[in-house]
Amino acid sequence: MVGARMYGRLYTIVPILILLTPVGLAVDITHFKTVALTLIPSAVKNGAVCLDGSPPAYHIDRGVGDGANNWLVFLEGGGWCDTTENCLDRTKDKEGLGSSKIMQAKNFTGILGHDQKLNPDFYIWNRVFVRYCDGASFTGNSFDPVNKLYYKGANVFNAIVEDLLGKGMRNATNALFMGCSAGGLAAILNCDRFRSFLTEHTNVKCASDAGYFLHTKDIFGEYHYANFYNRIVNLHGSIKNLPKACTSTMRPRSLCLFPQNIVPHIETPLFLINSAYDGNQINKILAPSIDDLPQSWKRCKFDITTCSQDQIDILKGFRSEFLHALPKLGNGSFRGMFISSCLTHCQTQVQLNWDSDPGFRIENMTMAEALGNWFYGRSSGQIVDDNDVPKVCSSSTTLL
Repeated sequence: MVGARMYGRLYTIVPILILLTPVGLAVDITHFKTVALTLIPSAVKNGAVCLDGSPPAYHIDRGVGDGANNWLVFLEGGGWCDTTENCLDRTKDKEGLGSSKIMQAKNFTGILGHDQKLNPDFYIWNRVFVRYCDGASFTGNSFDPVNKLYYKGANVFNAIVEDLLGKGMRNATNALFMGCSAGGLAAILNCDRFRSFLTEHTNVKCASDAGYFLHTKDIFGEYHYANFYNRIVNLHGSIKNLPKACTSTMRPRSLCLFPQNIVPHIETPLFLINSAYDGNQINKILAPSIDDLPQSWKRCKFDITTCSQDQIDILKGFRSEFLHALPKLGNGSFRGMFISSCLTHCQTQVQLNWDSDPGFRIENMTMAEALGNWFYGRSSGQIVDDNDVPKVCSSSTTLL
C-alpha cells in the first residue's frame, strides 16, 4: 500500500532572478512585482476558511487602461491532503497551504507579470493570485470538530469570487480563469461554476497549467492514485462539489477528480498547458516513491540520463496514454492545448518557461503566444509536440 503522505505535497516553483537554459540563454526576470496579501475576514462567518479556520486570501494587481475591465484569476497549486495528520501538517506549512496566518506577499511573474514585452496579452489586466489553503482543490465541505480542521474549499472559492465581483469583476469584458497543478485541476473542476458568476456579456475562458492528472496504472499495475483521490474526497466531503454531469454516472464518484472524466462535460472554452512527460505525474503516479520502488527507478527519476531503454519505453507509453486521454480536437477554438515533451511541472508562472526558453517552444511558438492566440481567437491553439522522447528543457534532468 502506498503511504498516504507520499502524495500529499506538490511543491511550488520559486522564481529566481537569473535563469540559465541548457543552451546558455540567460534571461533577466527582475521585472517581477511584489504584490501584498489581501485577506477576507468577513468570509469567516459564512464558513469560508482555511484548514485552520483562518480567512481566505488572494493577491491582486489592478488592471490599467484597456485592461481595467479584464480579469485573470489564477489558482495556486500545492498538492492535497488525504489524512487528518497530513492536513494538520499543512496548517503549519511555511508556504501557507493550510493557513492564511503564514502567507506572505507574492512575486508576480510569467503570466502574472506586468511587463508588456514579457506578458503582452495580459500585462495590464487585473491579475489575481488566489491562495490555496484547503487541501482539496477548492472542493471540500465538511468539518472535523475533534481536530478542528475546516474542510471548506468550496466555500473559500465562492467567497473569493464574490469579493472579486465586488471589486469590479462583475463588469468584466474578458475573464481568464486558470491555475497550476492542484490549482490547475481546480480550474477544470470549477470552470463552469466560475463562468456562472459572470454575465452572459463577459467573454469567459478557462485554462489549466499542469492540472491534467492522468488516471492510469503505475509500474506495479495498480491504480494507487485513484485510491489517493478517493481518500481526499471522503475526508473533505467533496462529492457534491464535483461536476454533477460526471458524478451522476461515474463510479466510484471520486474518479470525477480526474480531468479526462470531467473535461467532456465542460461547456466553457478550456485551454490545457501540460507536458506529456509531466515530471510530477511520473514521480507520483507512474513510479510512486514507495518502499518497494526499484533502485533503478529511483535513479531514473533523479536523473533521466540514467534511465534504461526499457524505462524510456515505459515513459513513452505514459506519454501515449496521456495524449489518448486528452479531449478530442475538432471543436474550433472551444478546446485548445499546448502539450510539450519537456520534463517539467507548472510552467506559466516561470518567466523562462512562459516566453523565453527555446526548449519550451512548439512549432516555434511559446506557450504565452499559444494561450494568447487562443484566448483572442487569433488561432485555434491546438499545439502538441510530436517529439516522443522525454526532453530536458531546463538545466535540470530530474523527474522529482
